[in-house]
Amino acid sequence: MGLFDKLAGWLGLKKKEVHVLCLGLDNSGKTTIINKLKPSNAQTQDIVPTIGFSIEKFKTSSLSFTVFDMSGQGRYRNLWEHYYKEGQAIIFVIDSSDKLRMVVAKEELDTLLNHPDIKHRRLPILFFANKMDLRDAISSVKVSQLLSLENIKDKPWHICASDALKGEGLQEGVDWLQDQITESNPSSEDVRDR
Repeated sequence: MGLFDKLAGWLGLKKKEVHVLCLGLDNSGKTTIINKLKPSNAQTQDIVPTIGFSIEKFKTSSLSFTVFDMSGQGRYRNLWEHYYKEGQAIIFVIDSSDKLRMVVAKEELDTLLNHPDIKHRRLPILFFANKMDLRDAISSVKVSQLLSLENIKDKPWHICASDALKGEGLQEGVDWLQDQITESNPSSEDVRDR
């Protein structure tokens, strides 16, 4: 760590680094969302399906996000759990136009929420009901009902309707996530201690 980094840390100018897991089924728009959140000069023009995972970074006014963009393909979903301990927040992306796989998304969410490395931690979860621009898309309220989000009582959560291609709804979600992270320190908070 250089002198300027130390000085920035002492003066409170250094941004807190946060590790976020970006999860959801394949083709839900995870990579596109993360790409849109990066500065325009760092955005990729051609988005391809993620194989395994990729690590991306973006910053907000007070936080520096390191995002683990995890592949949602069936054969890679078992890799998610290897990153749960490191995560301080979760972004869960749903393709709101893919009604047939909404049940699979709910099963993956339930598996996530019941995992020992997640279950007793008060991690904020941001849901993006993505692809709202498509004709077949269902509302974020309906997505919330189909995923039974109202049953999540031990973690702060928020759902945003989004269109990742246009960037719509993304800032609202990131602002909420930033507020949740700065209000508490989710990495050390334990629900059992309450």
